[in-house]
Amino acid sequence: MRLDRLAFSTNAFKQTTVSDAVRVIAEIGYTGVEVMADSPHMRADTFTDAQARELGELIAELGLTVSNVNAFTGFCFASGDTYHPTWVEGDPAERQRRVDYTKRAIELTAMIGGNHISLQPGGPYTGRDVDELYDLFAEGLAACLPVARDVGVWLGVEPEPGLLIETAEQFQRLKRGYFADEPMVVMNCDLGHHYCVREDPAEVLRTHRDVINHVHLEDIAANRVHQHLVPGDGAMDYAAIFAALDAVGYDGFVTVELYPYTSSAEEVARRAYAYLAPMMSGARCETN
Repeated sequence: MRLDRLAFSTNAFKQTTVSDAVRVIAEIGYTGVEVMADSPHMRADTFTDAQARELGELIAELGLTVSNVNAFTGFCFASGDTYHPTWVEGDPAERQRRVDYTKRAIELTAMIGGNHISLQPGGPYTGRDVDELYDLFAEGLAACLPVARDVGVWLGVEPEPGLLIETAEQFQRLKRGYFADEPMVVMNCDLGHHYCVREDPAEVLRTHRDVINHVHLEDIAANRVHQHLVPGDGAMDYAAIFAALDAVGYDGFVTVELYPYTSSAEEVARRAYAYLAPMMSGARCETN
């Protein structure tokens, strides 16, 4: 796995501007950057074309590549939070808000030079008919596909613990059932999430390589609680993960995502780089 495929997400830098976050990420040595499509960064419903062009120019000037645009959350909405409005809201108007926001985020992704966007996997689903929710989610994604195709941006559904799609196999249910012939719908593979739901991250990489276009990386404690930790601080087997990435010939970006660390974003970004760079440079590492 090449070091020039290592990126960091701006969603840890919520206490600063997206431009300042990008500058810090470049200065540390990352060659890729994931941009958060939400407040206070590239908020899709207010970010202008001119701002997008300016951000894209800055990213290019710093020698960075856009690894991904993260359009998972909805903090910018008046009633929004980590998930809401979701793709599977009971209210059609709320579902449409998510679709419209995502369409604009897709356009902005292309404007800043990116070709991949990560999306929440439906949303919370407790007490509702799962088959119906898959239908609703697929309907929303399908509505975004014309925009995605037009600008060349892959739609990366990101399995997450506690949401409609938690596992790689559940993503495959969506893919095979609704988008079997649609190359633009892929899986955003967050390895920590797979670890939380007791999937082996290395095995996920080996068995689902054909649908993986981008990888998120963080550490998770041995109790598998969904709390992102700095790589090296948890129990995930990084030697096995990087061996699997090499074995399947993955040449996309691996983006470190440490959104809980808003008060120490630069510090954890530096720690993560120091821990991961030797592995991605080809150096051998011990299993955690």
